[in-house]
Amino acid sequence: MKNKKNSRKIQTNSNKKNQELGQTKNSAKLVLFIFGIGPIIGITIFLYTKGFFNSPSM
Repeated sequence: MKNKKNSRKIQTNSNKKNQELGQTKNSAKLVLFIFGIGPIIGITIFLYTKGFFNSPSM
């Protein structure tokens, strides 16, 4: 009897860990996306305001 109760507790704990791990993976992906794409967009805006992408006039 005790073994069945213990196995059920272990399963519920593992389900909670899997849900927390899923949230951790999603937040990690979000952070990598923000810090990966954010600087590229920032640099592009900076260069655009400085006229980097304008064609040179002669």
